[in-house]
Amino acid sequence: MNRLKKWARQLKRQLFMLYFACRDPRVPWYAKLFTACVVAYAFSPIDLIPDFIPVLGYIDDILLVPLGIFFALKMIPKPVAADCEERAQKLMKDGKPKNWTASVLVLLIWAAVLTWVGLWIWRR
Repeated sequence: MNRLKKWARQLKRQLFMLYFACRDPRVPWYAKLFTACVVAYAFSPIDLIPDFIPVLGYIDDILLVPLGIFFALKMIPKPVAADCEERAQKLMKDGKPKNWTASVLVLLIWAAVLTWVGLWIWRR
């Protein structure tokens, strides 16, 4: 159980690290785009496969997010990754902030996408 908790903390730290990397001007645009998608998906309250579906519901949490983190970290230059790692560790030590603006923005984006899909299906 301790190993699982350690792994979860490491993933959370890496997500914060990726968040900081998205905002760093030394990161190439394609890495920023991919990294932003990984961070947005990981922090989004809506999953690709809903968690209430037995077994399959947790596949995205167990496979997709860690794979996205892995590939995003490969795209970020090493010096930037080291700087972002320090910032993420400090953030984790101080307690993670709550960004209500980002949460509302993510929910609005998901609502817009679902509305668009719903309208598209309804017109067909």
